[in-house]
Amino acid sequence: MSRSAFASLRGEVLAANLRIPQAGLATLTWGNVSGVDREAGVFVIKPSGVPYDRLSEEHLVVVALDDGRVVEGDLRPSTDTETHRSLYRAFPSIGGITHTHSPHAVAFAQARRPIPVLGTTHADTFDGPVPVTEPLSAEQCAADYEFNTGQVIVELLEGDDERARTVPAALVAHHGPFTWGADADASLEHAVICEAVAEMALHTLSLGAAQPPQHLLDRHFTRKHGAGAYYGNPGAV
Repeated sequence: MSRSAFASLRGEVLAANLRIPQAGLATLTWGNVSGVDREAGVFVIKPSGVPYDRLSEEHLVVVALDDGRVVEGDLRPSTDTETHRSLYRAFPSIGGITHTHSPHAVAFAQARRPIPVLGTTHADTFDGPVPVTEPLSAEQCAADYEFNTGQVIVELLEGDDERARTVPAALVAHHGPFTWGADADASLEHAVICEAVAEMALHTLSLGAAQPPQHLLDRHFTRKHGAGAYYGNPGAV
């Protein structure tokens, strides 16, 4: 296929990647976004180490979903490409993935602590704590490290696509957050929210957290998600 075959997806993925530094989620080049075209069997991802202020559509790399080969692109794809591929293959609902090293979410990952649900801001997006994986073993680091990084997230979520849909984020122990969504833009939005609720949680824990009632959390999640959702004005703007 020609590059024009993936022009729309390239544009979406570029826009989401450029939002990473705008949202304050990355230092230097520490972050990447991808988006998948399941019908074509490929995903588009940021190249490794290219600064955001120099990034263009032509730099993006198209990767085969089945075996990870580069379909289009002159640059090396992100070193996290195999992690993205692992998650796409495990969870059919995922249309886009974001990985950053945003500081507050990374703090929880480095402490190997899930981000707890301490209020309605968290519950608006995540139907439960943002979980944290087990550390990768020496064997998992020695071979296929990036793919195994995805696999520990899959194991954490027990391969449950519904769980991936209702809590669209996970922390890789000692590493950082991965978030996902229906497309590249949604995955980036979830990364922004993950970092925000991690920062709020750290402040709340420093004051001494009180557990909110579950019925309040449930109400906030269901007014934005599911058949009875009534938040916002879809399609109006």
